[in-house]
Amino acid sequence: MFAAFHGELVPHPWRAPESEHDAYQLFHQRSVAMGWLDDQSSAAGDERASKAPGLWAMNNAFCSTRHAAAEPFAWFQVECSVPASDRPLPVQPFLRCAEDTTALIGTAHLSAVQILLPVQGLAPASRPRSALVPSMETCDWFGERAPQSRTPVRVTMSSGRTPSISAVAQQLVSHLVRLEQAVFLPGESGRADEDATLPSPFADDFWNGPPLHGMTLDGELAEWSCDAVGWLAATIADSAAQLGVRTPLLLTVVRG
Repeated sequence: MFAAFHGELVPHPWRAPESEHDAYQLFHQRSVAMGWLDDQSSAAGDERASKAPGLWAMNNAFCSTRHAAAEPFAWFQVECSVPASDRPLPVQPFLRCAEDTTALIGTAHLSAVQILLPVQGLAPASRPRSALVPSMETCDWFGERAPQSRTPVRVTMSSGRTPSISAVAQQLVSHLVRLEQAVFLPGESGRADEDATLPSPFADDFWNGPPLHGMTLDGELAEWSCDAVGWLAATIADSAAQLGVRTPLLLTVVRG
């Protein structure tokens, strides 16, 4: 998984610009503290066998308060463990860990989030019938939000060189509409769209780029937060996998 944060990051006045606590170190420490890091490769012998697996292995991270307007102010890359058959991709904890990291560096004014979803690693056939979209079990977490917290968003999804997501655009919208949840209320229709809202934050050979095939969907989130975006991303990943998508998806959520 890969996540990029767009917007503005205002540095904390008390933080040393060249602090040794950079984004990589902070993200790693937060992952360890929450039990999310799968770091068994660094263990040995019986200790390795006794360690519980985490949700991801650390790859890289970057955060800067100085960046070009079209570039993300922070990005995070992990190697995601295969989720259990009744669990979603761990996008919510991933974005929460990234959000906690940036909060220690500065005050973020987030305008968009981009996430690379490894949909190809999901196996919808192995999902129990009670957990075809596992994130549905937690949608009530967003049920007590104030009505004024609801935020319009534009969601774009790209399957890169493969037309898999644009081919199921209307089916995906219908699937999201049928889900009994109010975390994300999609518009009446989505459209196949080759124009990405934001440029890809990484090189084409990193995934399945360039982003030639995609779809755009307008809707409303229960709130503008990494928590809600993470829930939506996990829900879209499982929904797309059920419809036969077997390629990485670049998901972009832009605040309206």
